[in-house]
Amino acid sequence: MSGITSALQHHHKLCDEDFAGAEEAAHKGDWTACAAIYDKFRNEMLAHFSVEEDVLFPAFEERSGMVDGPTQVMRSEHVQMRALLQQMDEALLQKNADDFGGTAGTLLIMMQQHNMKEENILYPMCDQALGQDGDLQSRIAAGLNV
Repeated sequence: MSGITSALQHHHKLCDEDFAGAEEAAHKGDWTACAAIYDKFRNEMLAHFSVEEDVLFPAFEERSGMVDGPTQVMRSEHVQMRALLQQMDEALLQKNADDFGGTAGTLLIMMQQHNMKEENILYPMCDQALGQDGDLQSRIAAGLNV
């Protein structure tokens, strides 16, 4: 795992770990722990989306000339996942384990499919198109706080 997207790939795993922790805490009814872990997960996910949308995707689109391709699909999926996060926010506020768990299940499937597309298709395309751009790598790492 090297190249422009290595920090993003690593960040996927960190987000997955936090997500699993929040789900587990909700399942146990430990809403204090759930809120803390979920808040970290949510912030990390939103930072991840922002780095991709504001840093990686524009650089890739400029360099490759592809503006209506895979980056548009990923942006669309980010919108859908943000909506699911909002539903989870509400379920957490209400301490509704059924709604939190149900929405979390939907989000998990979407994240898995999304990450697979990024890691197997888009990220390799980005690494190839963008090469070893230290400034871009620094901006990505800074946005992810890694």
